[in-house]
Amino acid sequence: MTEGLILALDQGTTSTRSILFDTPGLTPRAMAQQEIAQHYPGPGWVEHDPEELFQSSLATLRQAIARAGVNAGAIAGIGIANQRETVLVWDRASGRPLHRAIVWQDRRTAAACAALRQQGHAAAVEATTGLLIDPYFSATKIAWILDHVAGARRTAEQGRLAFGTVDSWLIWRLTGGRAHVTDATNAARSLLYDIEAGAWDPAMLDLFRIPASMLPEVRDCAAEFGTTDPALLGAALPIRGVAGDQQAATIGQACFRPGMVKATYGTGAFALLNTGDTPVRSKNRLLTTIACQLDGKRTYALEGAIFVAGAAVQWLRDGLGLIGSAAESNRLAEAADPAKRLYLVPAFVGLGVPHWDAEARGAIFGLTRDSGPADFARAALEATAFQTRDLLEAMHRDLAPAALAGGQAIEVLRADGGMAASDWTMQCLADMLDRPVDRPVVQETTALGAAYLAGLQAGLCPAPADFARQWRLQRRFTPALDPAAREAAYAGWCDAVRRTLSRPG
Repeated sequence: MTEGLILALDQGTTSTRSILFDTPGLTPRAMAQQEIAQHYPGPGWVEHDPEELFQSSLATLRQAIARAGVNAGAIAGIGIANQRETVLVWDRASGRPLHRAIVWQDRRTAAACAALRQQGHAAAVEATTGLLIDPYFSATKIAWILDHVAGARRTAEQGRLAFGTVDSWLIWRLTGGRAHVTDATNAARSLLYDIEAGAWDPAMLDLFRIPASMLPEVRDCAAEFGTTDPALLGAALPIRGVAGDQQAATIGQACFRPGMVKATYGTGAFALLNTGDTPVRSKNRLLTTIACQLDGKRTYALEGAIFVAGAAVQWLRDGLGLIGSAAESNRLAEAADPAKRLYLVPAFVGLGVPHWDAEARGAIFGLTRDSGPADFARAALEATAFQTRDLLEAMHRDLAPAALAGGQAIEVLRADGGMAASDWTMQCLADMLDRPVDRPVVQETTALGAAYLAGLQAGLCPAPADFARQWRLQRRFTPALDPAAREAAYAGWCDAVRRTLSRPG
């Protein structure tokens, strides 16, 4: 392979970062990161400022180029990974957003989703999109904007509005409004996309009352998505790779074989299991989704979503003031007395897989007079391990060996994201899952996956099988907890969750 530079943009829920990579080995050369604000205008509502999403992206792209000391013209392409399901609607002529971005965590459309389920639409939606009717996904957020912004629905029906997830919005802005595009992985999270046909579905558009004229064009994950306005970055740079952040992390973790699974631990946590060219339909309320699309060929995955992972640690820091930094939670958890069992069910914005309870709210069980910050810290970190076990057990119930085209079901978990830096959390995860947890050398796997897609399109990175051979293990965590203790702890978690659900079951 020839050498070159690839710039990756990872726009997440709490921060935006850009990393410049050398190819073909995808070695990080320079990075820039900027936190972004979340806005909470009502209970269960979460929003971003669209302009901040763009300006933080532009700033970090510029900073990464400057810190590397390279000429922008030497960059062969940009890869974009983005927070998924977050919705923006803007005017095609002016480029002005009609409303703040409604974030994937937002639950304002819970009642609308419940009504659609009660009307009997759940089976058709799941069969077409692989998803459940839930506020998590994009469609009901789009409809909410059209129904609550004065004149929006009329303007949309006239073909004057554009919808996009964060990737589409950033590409629109970076290209000066010349490209309204997305990739298959982001389209697959909208409740509007037929994941087997690989196309927007007219019946879903009718169900959610969304004009087709609003939708972006869907392309492969490695493709030509447009060229940046040269005034923005110092050169006209091709955007050559796009994937939703969790799919980008799956690619960065080189989970290309059926049966391989990764989990990314950030604000939330998401586990994706590669099922190959077979869209496995879950009987345990997991999601069937597109893991990647290359050369028109789709690879599918089963996915489990944890809405609150690292956000629980942020709550301890910012909401309760119990810790001064996220790193402090690890020290406190190590010091906590495991005999003083405290359970934190972090249902701040509802519960995801396998419960999908939008009305559930957070709860703490086992409080005693001597419960303190160390116990809270341990409970917050353990909650992530417990929820991950919930996901993997649902995956095991769904899978038969034949469903994985010869692959083996979940022998090891590859972990990444901010929480993966914590040895204590990774060991807790291995103990609770009773299987090894592998942490890679390159832990910025989301940006790495986006960079790989752009590098692949640019001809600078090898084919997936060869890229997989470059993956390197930094540390393997193996189970060390007594089986009886593990099962007792998990039974207590299951009981806590049952008491937190807004409805029985």
